[in-house]
Amino acid sequence: MHDIIIVGARCAGAPTAMLFARAGYRVLLLDRATFPRDTLSTLYIHQPGIALLDRWGLRETLVESGAPPITSALHQVEDVVLRGCCAPVNGIRAAFAPRRLVLDQILLDAAVAAGVEFRQGHGVDEVLFDPAGRAVGVRCGAERLTARLVVGADGMRSRVAAAVGAEVEVSHPELTCVYYSFFAGVPAGFEAYGGAGTWAGCVPTHDGLTLVGAYFPQADYARVRHAAQEEYLANIRRACPDLHERVMAGTQEERLYGSGAQRNFFRRASGPGWALVGDAGHHKDSILANGITDAFRQAELLVSCVDQDLHDEPALAAALARFARERARLFTAAYRNTLAVARLEPARRLPAMRAMADDPAQVELFFTKMAGATRDDDLLRAAPALTARPPA
Repeated sequence: MHDIIIVGARCAGAPTAMLFARAGYRVLLLDRATFPRDTLSTLYIHQPGIALLDRWGLRETLVESGAPPITSALHQVEDVVLRGCCAPVNGIRAAFAPRRLVLDQILLDAAVAAGVEFRQGHGVDEVLFDPAGRAVGVRCGAERLTARLVVGADGMRSRVAAAVGAEVEVSHPELTCVYYSFFAGVPAGFEAYGGAGTWAGCVPTHDGLTLVGAYFPQADYARVRHAAQEEYLANIRRACPDLHERVMAGTQEERLYGSGAQRNFFRRASGPGWALVGDAGHHKDSILANGITDAFRQAELLVSCVDQDLHDEPALAAALARFARERARLFTAAYRNTLAVARLEPARRLPAMRAMADDPAQVELFFTKMAGATRDDDLLRAAPALTARPPA
């Protein structure tokens, strides 16, 4: 019997497994995929996420992989330009945007080095329950695997969440769809350009490449997908003619990737014998590139809440309830901010942006909020109200 079984071995599951193993637990990490394997991603890790990698002893490994440090950011809406950076987080000023083939392997290697048993190519068919309804393990084919805690880190369409009946507690309609590709010869920092019904951005990554992304209203997805390359380039041109010129002067090195699945929700975070981390429990539009950083923070939060209480049933129940409360406290403001930006209505943000554009301290605060390094929820003046409350 293992202490903990974690389903999903990417940027939520692997660090969760690593941290539990470092705490002395026997951890089994399962993933239906085989690695290395790429995945759709905006790549960007904000400074709070890099600070966690540093705490875990993995930041230098990331640096040595060749991922370029990113120490400045640009956000432009119409004629208003904000240039700055997030305030240092535990002394960390630089962000990074590593390819997922690299990042996920770094995290997996660290988990295995911590003592995690990793089984790739192992899909979970069923979550097992005791007669009282407490999760007690999983079934992979004919094999039944038991544990004190089952953690779903298996993404937005989580099979673990479905199996345990983790209801959606907060949700909003999908607001955007996104397409991106990788270009050589496109000099860039962390840049974002907004216009009415359009958003484009870019970020440097491994091997001298730049990820360039374009966001459209979700209502346009059916049209855009049928001429995606043309629509993608036209959207970049509308959002930022200068970025479009750089893209056209560069070389597209990979095919165009895209997704219309930009769901916005909080699922119930935990229950008897189970918990959800990463996109399995909370997903939002990728437009502010918070997904990887959020996954890291949830991994550390869950492990810190459980601490040494895994084998004390009342204490474990309290710890899992605390994880749910703290997750809501940490991520509700970022959720609001993301929804506001994903509406692709920049005119609503212009007065506030104009007021701060010439104040370096306010610009730094803006990028600090964007990075999720503060729980202040007034990044944008017209954040939509929640239709339901996250778990309290």
